[in-house]
Amino acid sequence: PETGNDLTEPVEFNLMFESSIGPTGHLKGYLRPETAQGQFLNFKKFLEFNNDKMPFASASIGRSFRNEISPRSGLLRVREFTMSEIEHYVDPNNKKHIRFDEVKDIKLSLLPRHIQSEGKTIPIELTIGEAVEKKIVDNETLGYFLARTHLFLTMLGIKSERLRFRQHMPNEMAHYACDCWDAEIQSSYGWIECVGCADRSAYDLTVHTNRTKEKLIVRETLAEPLVYEKTVLEINKKIFGPKLRQNAKMVEEYLTNLNEEQLEALKKELENGNGKTMVSCADGNQYEISSDFITIQKQTITEHEPSFGIGRILYSLIEHVYWTREGDEQRAVLSFPPRVAPFKCLLVPLSNNPTFSKLVRDLSSKLRKLHIAIKVDDSSNSIGRRYSRNDELGTPFAITIDFQSVNDGTVTLRERDSTKQIREKIDTILQVLKDLVEEDITWEEVLLKYPTFVQQELD
Repeated sequence: PETGNDLTEPVEFNLMFESSIGPTGHLKGYLRPETAQGQFLNFKKFLEFNNDKMPFASASIGRSFRNEISPRSGLLRVREFTMSEIEHYVDPNNKKHIRFDEVKDIKLSLLPRHIQSEGKTIPIELTIGEAVEKKIVDNETLGYFLARTHLFLTMLGIKSERLRFRQHMPNEMAHYACDCWDAEIQSSYGWIECVGCADRSAYDLTVHTNRTKEKLIVRETLAEPLVYEKTVLEINKKIFGPKLRQNAKMVEEYLTNLNEEQLEALKKELENGNGKTMVSCADGNQYEISSDFITIQKQTITEHEPSFGIGRILYSLIEHVYWTREGDEQRAVLSFPPRVAPFKCLLVPLSNNPTFSKLVRDLSSKLRKLHIAIKVDDSSNSIGRRYSRNDELGTPFAITIDFQSVNDGTVTLRERDSTKQIREKIDTILQVLKDLVEEDITWEEVLLKYPTFVQQELD
């Protein structure tokens, strides 16, 4: 309407990549648009692994593919990307979370539907406990994962003031979702959805059940019987197949096509017949079935799904932690937290003098044994230039070896953001570095314990 351009007629467009399977190419296949379906297909195995008890969860990470109409914006809109997904299965009649008390006091920036419907975009600040209590967030399980998502993103280095959770409006909800919140991160492209937390209800498990006739359900012993609204059938195939042998498939097809009223009638026949009854199948014959073969009752389940777009999170993180040294825009820094940085420590001899070679090898070996990812920079550039280019790569710490190190076994440890250093014996420095990388201590705490060393920072 704004431009007056002519519009083409709408056409169907499949966001999945179509392919062909096998040498003939007659079998159609698709590249997966998400990793979640593999988890649903393995639902019964996961449930058995968890001793047939709920709640429980599964997780996966891998490549996904979508036939994006217009790829753009770097990592933000692409056709092949990495995503990770968690499926958390809960009783739909009890969506409390046993660990909700651990996160209830975490404060989030929330943009719920009622604020958006008023045309406003300023989020409200609430603890997740308050949000659940006021029913802004529907239940404890959904609230728990919103809070854990917040903790995960801020731990990576995402700025909390540029992170918000936006609730989907009714007209943008996915076809499978009962409720959905997006973790949106502000970048140079505006607010970008990076994590989706959706209550998928029982959509996926129901669809797979209808297609495969395999009941992806949970049976739970109740303290008191419930009046069920719907009756469903579950077949015990470990007994059903061996008993009926070649007739099993035909009898199973007959049973699975019974409607709810017919299932109720069959249930009464089994009860009145001491657990046995006869059924008539398509071949005109009757076959005996027993209550050992089948269970007739209502079964239901709900899934909560946090889905993380790894590429979008990484892109937003790089924007959030990038800065330049005051007074020198050429000295760029990526302030990755230690656990996120690709290399945790730079090992840098003062020069390429052969005197330092053995100490570099020994230190490298000790750092590898501590599982600390390192990079050795023994180039002929000045020490200041080597520090600077590794600051730009996000390496949080640097150990420097000089002539004093050869004489007394001491080295310096430098922190990237502050550029401050300490000088101690090698074993002490290694322990301090291990604690820093594992984030058991902060650099500020290190400076309170050890004196600052300033000489090595001079170029």
